[in-house]
Amino acid sequence: MTRRLFTVGPVEVRDEVLEAMKKPMIVHRGKDYTRLQRGIVEKLHKVLDTDLHILMAPASASGLLESCVRCGVKSKMLGISNGSFGERWQTIGLANGKIVKKIDVPWGRAVRSVDVEGRVDDEVEAISVVSNESSTGVLNPLGEIISTVRSKHDPLVFIDGVTAVGAVDLRLKKLCVDALVFGTQKALALPPGLAIICVSDRLLEKAGKVESRGYYFDLLEIKKYADKDLPLTTPPISLLYGLDFQLDRMIKEGMPNRYRRHAEMAEVVRSWASKRLGLYAEDGYRSNTITVVNKGNLDFESMHEKLKERNLEISAGYGKIKEETFRIGHMGDLTVEDVRFLVRTIDEIMEAMR
Repeated sequence: MTRRLFTVGPVEVRDEVLEAMKKPMIVHRGKDYTRLQRGIVEKLHKVLDTDLHILMAPASASGLLESCVRCGVKSKMLGISNGSFGERWQTIGLANGKIVKKIDVPWGRAVRSVDVEGRVDDEVEAISVVSNESSTGVLNPLGEIISTVRSKHDPLVFIDGVTAVGAVDLRLKKLCVDALVFGTQKALALPPGLAIICVSDRLLEKAGKVESRGYYFDLLEIKKYADKDLPLTTPPISLLYGLDFQLDRMIKEGMPNRYRRHAEMAEVVRSWASKRLGLYAEDGYRSNTITVVNKGNLDFESMHEKLKERNLEISAGYGKIKEETFRIGHMGDLTVEDVRFLVRTIDEIMEAMR
C-alpha cells in the first residue's frame, strides 16, 4: 500500500502529478521538445524571480554541485559547512583536485558573519554554502554571509538550494549569486532525476578559462544546447512533463502563498516537537522545509515502524547526528492539515508506547 511521505526526499508526489507525466514520449531533438523546454525555463524564471541563466541536467543535484567546482574553480575554493551537505561540497572540491579551504561551523548552528569574516583572500576563486542544511534543519542567512564575503573580496558564490527552492524566498536578485543548484525531488514535489542550476554570466566567463571541465556537466556545453532550447544529453522527458505541470500549479498558487504555506507547516511541526521532544537547530534559524527533532528517550525505530503501518513515513537522522535525531519533511504539495494529521498520529503512537 502507498505511504504518504513526510520525508526529506524524495518527497510526496501527488497522483495528479504522476498522471501529468504519462504523456506520450517525444523526440528530444524535435520541435515538440524545444517548446516544452522553452516553456519550462520561462516558468522557472517567473517562479524564482531571477534573470540568471537556467540550465538543466539529467542527474541528482549533486552532479551540478560538482559542475560548479569543475567549471568555476581553477585551483582554490572556500567550502563553508554546518552539516553533512556542506561537507559534501567540500569533498567534491577535494575529489576534483582543488585546494579547499574549510570553514566548519558547529552542527545545529547557522553560519554567520563572524564565521566568515577574515577567512576569504584574493586566492579564493569561489565559496560554496548550503542555504538549507538538510542534516540539521538550519536555514542559513545567505544575505549576511554573502555581504560579509563581498565586503572585501569578490569570489564566485555557489549556493546549494536543494531543500529551499520552491519553499523559501531566497531573493535571488538581491543575493547576486553565481550558481544556485537544486533538484526536482524536494520542494518541487516531483520524482528525482532532474537537476537545475541558475548560472551567472560571471561563472560562464570563468568556465571558459578553466581546463578539464569534463563533458556531461560542462556548463558551457549545456548552455550551448540550451540556447537552442535543447538538452546536451537525453533528458527525462516524463519528468519534464511533470515539472511543467508543477510550475503551472506554483504560479497559480502564487509564490508568496506557497512560501507562507511552508512557514505555516513548519510552525506546526516545530510547535509540536518543542513540546514533546525538543528541536536540534538553533532558534531563529530553523528550516521551513525540514524539522530535525531530538530523539531523547524515544524508541524511534519502533515508533517509525508503527507509523509506517499507518501508511505514513518520516526520515531518520543523518550524518553524525543520526543516532540522536530524526527528521520530518514538510515541503512540496503537503498542506497544513497534512502535517497536523501527522503529528496527531505520532502523538497517538507515542502514547500507546508508554
